[in-house]
Amino acid sequence: MSAFIPTIEGVPATHLAPPQRPSLDERQRRFEAVDRDMEQAQAKRAKPSIELVRASQLSPEPISWLWPGWLPLGKLVLLAGAPGTGKTTAALSFAATVTAGGSFPDGSRCPVGDVLIWSGEDDPTDTLAPRLIAAGADQDRIYFVGDIDPQGERRPFDPAADTAKLLEAAQGLPDLRLVIFDPVVNAVTGNSHQNTEVRRGLQPLVDFAARIGAVLVGITHFAKGGAGLDPTMRVIGSVAFSAVARVVLVCGKNQDEGGNQRRILARSKSNLGPDDGGFTYSLEQVEALPGITASRTIWGEAVEGNARELLAEPGDDDDLRPIEKAKQFLRKCLAAGLTPCKTVQAEAKEAGISLATLRRAARSIGVRPVKGGMEDAWYWGLPTTEELHFEPKMLIKNSEHLQDDLSTFGATDDPGEDF
Repeated sequence: MSAFIPTIEGVPATHLAPPQRPSLDERQRRFEAVDRDMEQAQAKRAKPSIELVRASQLSPEPISWLWPGWLPLGKLVLLAGAPGTGKTTAALSFAATVTAGGSFPDGSRCPVGDVLIWSGEDDPTDTLAPRLIAAGADQDRIYFVGDIDPQGERRPFDPAADTAKLLEAAQGLPDLRLVIFDPVVNAVTGNSHQNTEVRRGLQPLVDFAARIGAVLVGITHFAKGGAGLDPTMRVIGSVAFSAVARVVLVCGKNQDEGGNQRRILARSKSNLGPDDGGFTYSLEQVEALPGITASRTIWGEAVEGNARELLAEPGDDDDLRPIEKAKQFLRKCLAAGLTPCKTVQAEAKEAGISLATLRRAARSIGVRPVKGGMEDAWYWGLPTTEELHFEPKMLIKNSEHLQDDLSTFGATDDPGEDF
């Protein structure tokens, strides 16, 4: 009796026959292919996601300088000062020197290059361009950052959001040597008094300078008060502004021993070389073009001493003790609220404050240590900080900047109770 093969109308009977099993060799090949895929997947999962570079594979390089000791190429530099000290005019003097291949205040020659300027305060047409002309800049080598037009809708350039787009445009300037951001605080979208948010906001500028190989000068202001203190600690906002910058320059004006007013550009901090010394300067009004006046910088003699000494006014405490500097640092560092102990210690070290002095200052002003939990870090806060009234564990869960600092410095900090 022959086998009965069922049929369906319109479908050939052969299509309804049961599929033929693969041969043993074919099945073996399939098993081997599956094994290979599994091995490759395991190897991919086992491969570390972070690249580790052996130090012996690196080729050490010296720091490259636009202005030796003052303006390092590929780095972020801060230029700070009180209103009316001529910070922007001094920065434009640097720009003129770069574009014209002129000399810096100490007489060192500068190779010719291009300059990129973004200003959120001064108009290029009636303020910046006339000052550059008065300073002798080559206008063909000056580029101002204009509006951005991402999708057919023009809007002002936002340094907190558009730095990546600016990098694309700047890569078309192979001779770019100097970039000026005024004011640099606009690069921070969040609270400019919180260390983590400032570091996050400044990182694109740090990366920009490194990728382009130019000096990026960020202009900022001094906070009110603080006369006689370390100028680096007087920079407005979080101490992270000064910590992230590799060099901090300050502009100030005071009276010399003869009672004459003078302006001084001083080197307040440098991670790359000497951190003292400065130059006197004055501002004068000249006719940049017929009917257009503008200010320009006239550089004077070199002066010796640290920035605090050079900018001190008569009557200021010339012997400010390290403990007072540490107190001022702590009030500024902890102004935003609870901060990981390790973060405070790291920032203090960059500011030249010893751990012993920091602990004495903390006891003196009543800094309170708070434990984040059994496995979490110690935090420091000022006695007036409202955050200290909350449950620390809940505060940590709801505070992004504290979580960021935890990930940076680890979850087991120095106990912090015994300053």
